[in-house]
Amino acid sequence: MQLTMYTDYSLRVLVYLAQTHGESATITQITDFYRISRNHLVKVVHNLGNEGLIITTRGKHGGMRLARDPETITIGEVVRRTEPNFNLVECFDPQKKNNCVITASCNLKNMLYEANKSFLAVLDSYTLADVTAGKVVLPTPLPPAPGRTGKVIPIAKLG
Repeated sequence: MQLTMYTDYSLRVLVYLAQTHGESATITQITDFYRISRNHLVKVVHNLGNEGLIITTRGKHGGMRLARDPETITIGEVVRRTEPNFNLVECFDPQKKNNCVITASCNLKNMLYEANKSFLAVLDSYTLADVTAGKVVLPTPLPPAPGRTGKVIPIAKLG
């Protein structure tokens, strides 16, 4: 199974924000840090806001921050909210015509369904706090967002 770039970017935004300790960050800070497309990230941030995972503030002093504590956001929740589907094979998608001639007698679909269920269960057992525990990926010190006071957020060095 491969996650979409959309989900990858969503997870990156949340990891970044989890390490700002409640301070706001801007799209520019995140795109510069990860070296990713601003256009893609704008769509991701909009969706994360609609999903209630982040709080966004528009304007000169705007930015984004996590809507909840990192300990309460599971990776499984994020993946479910950002992936378009989990149709590993044709017969998983009830909206499309299933042309597989062995669907009625196939045991593979049950195995793949079980594997998919296990995959999500593992992701449900980890939180955003687990992803960032003991590992810091942001630069030290974190550059201030435009319009901020320049307050530096101390972040421990990579361990």
